[in-house]
Amino acid sequence: MRIFFTGVGGQGTLLATRLVGEAALEEGLPVVVSEIHGMAQRGGVVESAVAVGNLSSPTIADGEADILLAFEPLEALRALPKCHGRTVVVANTVPIVPFTVAVGQSTYPSMELIRSSLEAKVARVIWVDAVQTARKSGSERGANMVMVGVLAGTGKIPVSGKSWRKAMERVLPGKVLEANWKAFQSGFDLGAPGSE
Repeated sequence: MRIFFTGVGGQGTLLATRLVGEAALEEGLPVVVSEIHGMAQRGGVVESAVAVGNLSSPTIADGEADILLAFEPLEALRALPKCHGRTVVVANTVPIVPFTVAVGQSTYPSMELIRSSLEAKVARVIWVDAVQTARKSGSERGANMVMVGVLAGTGKIPVSGKSWRKAMERVLPGKVLEANWKAFQSGFDLGAPGSE
């Protein structure tokens, strides 16, 4: 199982990557994690990967991602070459407008174009307003945990709820644990097959 993560700096993409890796380890699965991000400061593109199973490299070549976890819609579109016909995509619907768009040097594609491009190439796309879902669960900053929760809810990674919880306890400080767990659970319900 190859999972490709993409987003922009400040969205918690790398924390989400670490949590998925820790949960797989907690379940006793072989796992390799890689941070292949570029400019991870707020607004820069961040990419990372988790390989679960007997894989020696976390590098994901074009056409190899079994799961794409995209924290920003345009980044989902940019990562589309990583996907294949059976890929499951979890994509946040909340855009973060790049600097070049903000200053008028380029344009942001329409959500319709992003949606149709993704849905035409992969097996399933789960669209999530992760920010709104996190806000409803008590913490807007938990949007990354909503996204991981959606991934967990798909059942594509054989990790139990107990292992997800233990991994979260290991990765997150005590004072933010419960808010993040609640955001994770909100996402979990959205990831179940047939929930769209």
